[in-house]
Parts: sequence; structure tokens; C-alpha cells
Amino acid sequence: MKNLLKLFAVGILIFCITPMVYAQKTLPSVALDVPYVPTKEKIVNEMLEMADVKGDDILYDLGSGDGRIPITAAKRFGTRGVGVDINPLRIEEANARAEKEEVTDKVKFIEGNIFDVDFSEATVVTLYLLPQVNMKLRPKILDLKPGTRVVSHNYDMGDWEPLKMRKIESDKGFVHTIYYWVVPEKDSK
Repeated sequence: MKNLLKLFAVGILIFCITPMVYAQKTLPSVALDVPYVPTKEKIVNEMLEMADVKGDDILYDLGSGDGRIPITAAKRFGTRGVGVDINPLRIEEANARAEKEEVTDKVKFIEGNIFDVDFSEATVVTLYLLPQVNMKLRPKILDLKPGTRVVSHNYDMGDWEPLKMRKIESDKGFVHTIYYWVVPEKDSK
């Protein structure tokens, strides 16, 4: 009977501790600028097509979540891609997804702050952030190599006029807007 009580006590202890350990693993220790909302595959495909992604591109997805944009680009076009996300759980998911899709030789995921990461090698940048975050990133994006393509899901870049804009209705009737820009030549004044 004593052993049964000990076993029962250990079971209760494990039952109580497990949610706390899981919560520590899933909650990032830093405040997020943007909530995680996965981009629908239909939108991912449209973003990649709008940016005319090719196999020789280097795609950076800023706020990459589960990695679906770089992974899709790698699978469809052979594109090398880098996803950047501040949440370690999203990085774990992205790496697991890349392994499952057999593109770990093409993509990598960096746990970090998008404002601190060097993405100057990008030929394509994808975003699904918020307007104020896009605006904060805009100077860094405009400093990229001229000709770099930039695609944003739902949010623009203020007075930087997009070259293309496309509205797509989702299966539930929501309208998504995709914006497309190309980093211009630098003024030589």
C-alpha cells in the first residue's frame, strides 16, 4: 500500500510539473513585435510567383514562423532560403518541417531579431509583419542591393509605392493583399 501511495504521489507530481515545463518551452522569453499567424499556402505561392523566384535566388523570410515560405521556394524552385524568427519554438518547427520536406541542404533558420540579422545577401525578401515593423525595416531594406525583390503579405511600406499589388480572396472569404517592390538604384549625389 505504501508503494502504491508513493507511485500515486509521483504521478500527481509529474502531472502538475509537465504543463509548467511545456509552457516554458513554448513561450518565448522576449516580447514579440508580431503575433504568429501562418500564411496560407495559396498566399505563399502567390508571393513567390509575384517575386519571380528562381533557383539562383537567395530568399530571406523575416519573421519566418514555421518556415513555409523558404521551404516552398526550395521545393518548387531550388531556391536557397533563410528564415529568421525570434521564437525558438518556431525555429524548431521550421527545422522539423525542412527535414520532413527534405530541403535541409537548401534552407536554414536563424533564431534572432530581424532588426539585428544581416540579410544583405538576399535577392528576395518576404514579409508578413505589421505596418510599424515594415516601416522600421524599410531603411534596412532600401539599403539592400538594387534589384532585390521585396514581397509583403497584407502590409505596405508607407509612401514607398509598390510596383505591383494583388488582392487574393481566401477560401473563407478574407481578402489578402500582396505588395511587391524592387529596391531602386541608390542616388549618386
